Amino acid sequence: MNDFLNQIRLVGDWLTSSKQWHGDDGIPHRLLEHLTYSGLSLLFAAVIGLTLGLLVGHTGRGAFAVASVANLARAVPTFGLVVLVVTLAGLSTTPVLVALVALAVPPILINTFEGVRGVDPATRDAARGVGMTEWEVLARVEVPMALPLILLGLRVAAIQVVATATVAAYPGLGGLGRFIVDGLSRNDYELVIGGSTVVVVLALVVQVAFTALRRAVVSPGLRVSPSKS
Repeated sequence: MNDFLNQIRLVGDWLTSSKQWHGDDGIPHRLLEHLTYSGLSLLFAAVIGLTLGLLVGHTGRGAFAVASVANLARAVPTFGLVVLVVTLAGLSTTPVLVALVALAVPPILINTFEGVRGVDPATRDAARGVGMTEWEVLARVEVPMALPLILLGLRVAAIQVVATATVAAYPGLGGLGRFIVDGLSRNDYELVIGGSTVVVVLALVVQVAFTALRRAVVSPGLRVSPSKS
């Protein structure tokens, strides 16, 4: 118990030290790098996952292929993918982005697809019956009703990306993972725990942000607890 309290005190001292908040090795700079990798990865993944999910969910074509590819992508180890792409493409942001996008696409794609396909067929037929085009059916009927699952997929992807973006430090890049990697190499567990704490806090902030977004944009009648992920 005393060791645990000592660790908390050491991490508190580390977080409140002025040197941790200035310079290229400070928390603000590393956090900005981390958010850059995470944000770009989530943006690319959302473009891919939402586009395919909406298209396949609306038309029903290629559902088996999309589900198979998404499940296969889930099985790919992120760190192994980073190492592989670094080996093939050289040291740059590319391997990190490729790995994080591969990690984020499956939950976005699957939840978007399931959300759209789960819309009551009678609702679709009624929309078509009043003269809506297929695009209007998708945009004005299916997407609003699928929004809880779509946001769930984005939330899961965002949290996974934020937590996993620490791998950016392994091929020599920055981000919050730099604290963990440098701390392990120096046997500085205060640095490791401090960096890990910042990552956890960031993930919790993302969770809260998506919860607030869900409350803001989803109709109260659709605010059920979805089970897809």
